[in-house]
Amino acid sequence: MLGYILRRVAGFAPVLFVIVSLSFFMMHLAPGGPFDQERALPDQVRANIEARYHLDEPLWRQYLRYLGDVARGDLGPSFRYPDRSVNELLSLGFPVSLTLGLCALGVALALGGAAGILAGLRRNAFVDYLTMSFALFGVSVPNFVLGPILMLVFALGLGWLPVAGWGSWRHLILPSVTLGTFYAAYVARLTRAGMLEVIGQDFIRTARAKGLREATVILRHALPGAILPVVTYLGPASAAVLTGSVVVETIFSIPGIGRYFVGSALNRDYTMVLGTAVFYSVLLLVFNLIVDVLYAYLDPRVQVR
Repeated sequence: MLGYILRRVAGFAPVLFVIVSLSFFMMHLAPGGPFDQERALPDQVRANIEARYHLDEPLWRQYLRYLGDVARGDLGPSFRYPDRSVNELLSLGFPVSLTLGLCALGVALALGGAAGILAGLRRNAFVDYLTMSFALFGVSVPNFVLGPILMLVFALGLGWLPVAGWGSWRHLILPSVTLGTFYAAYVARLTRAGMLEVIGQDFIRTARAKGLREATVILRHALPGAILPVVTYLGPASAAVLTGSVVVETIFSIPGIGRYFVGSALNRDYTMVLGTAVFYSVLLLVFNLIVDVLYAYLDPRVQVR
């Protein structure tokens, strides 16, 4: 197992090289620049700024310089936040996005897992149709619709929760539900499909024939096999959630990575956009590796080499 993990980690380098290269050239192909404004800067001022950030160099030299900085773990300075590096901005926004993402994952696993198990055990019953209807609702309604609805009902209407902001656990509830509902819907559908596949297997009938309690049969024997599709899905989903949802963080005024990413994309902040892409890519690779290891742990039939 250790050798497999080390080989996978070593394989991160060429993948990140391709991602960094494509992202760099795509950003520079976009029209405009980080210092383009409605009121043009004086030529001397613009030349000094471009020299400060090495934008006056040929593109190939900028690329090699950025590639070397990324290899050292330096994502460069931000063009729009003076005297702040991309590493510093990500370190400020990521703990907030991480907290929100973990809460949203908790909502997704708790609601989606419970709904999927109930639906799988009561196939074609009322509870099955009810939970799958809610799952269809969760998949169909986008965050930018669900968020304002929850805000109108529970914040402005009932006054139970704050409208927006960040500071206490009460600020986490509405954005966590908004962000987690979509993933909960997918978890419910995947858990139901996995439960339906596992519940008819011979080892489940054997466990019941031994006289085990139904709760023990479901939780100890059926659930580990039923959640394998969920584990596969949670790899990229976890990376997406933990890096922050741009829409949800914008709606609820949450100071996470999404705020910096949106601002940098609008302002042509090359290094911030590239740094966020690299950061997200690393998380995606790490979580996919964790999923593969968990898969082998949950299913003895899977062997990693």
